[in-house]
Amino acid sequence: MSQPFWKTTPLEKMTRQEWESLCDGCGKCCLSKLEEEDTGEIYWTSIGCRLFDAAACRCSDYEGRLAKVPDCVKLTPQKVRTLPWLPSTCAYRLVADGEDLRWWHHLVSGSHETVHEAGISVRGRVTALETDMDSVDDYFDHILDEEP
Repeated sequence: MSQPFWKTTPLEKMTRQEWESLCDGCGKCCLSKLEEEDTGEIYWTSIGCRLFDAAACRCSDYEGRLAKVPDCVKLTPQKVRTLPWLPSTCAYRLVADGEDLRWWHHLVSGSHETVHEAGISVRGRVTALETDMDSVDDYFDHILDEEP
């Protein structure tokens, strides 16, 4: 029996289709995060990006996101290995670290719903979109106690 591509193919060698399929659809990377300037500590919020579709847990304009959201980060193998805010459950991070995908990942389970059923996604936990914020101070009302 052959091994799945994420166990045999380095991130840098994946096809675009393989790379994109690693996204588990949790939506965590689409939440606004605050970084403590002095310490670099990351604070998660329950605020979604202006393009985030909270019900679907997906970007509403994935192809156009980088042009419409200046601080949107396009993940690359290099960034996956260096971004401190990538969730611990992120498939890109897991594969980069030599770990296997979790049981709820659609490539393992066969269903895009298991990430939500397992409570890994932010579906139902987004309290606002960044377009609802009037100032940076408003973000502090939405800080989470831990990584979602």
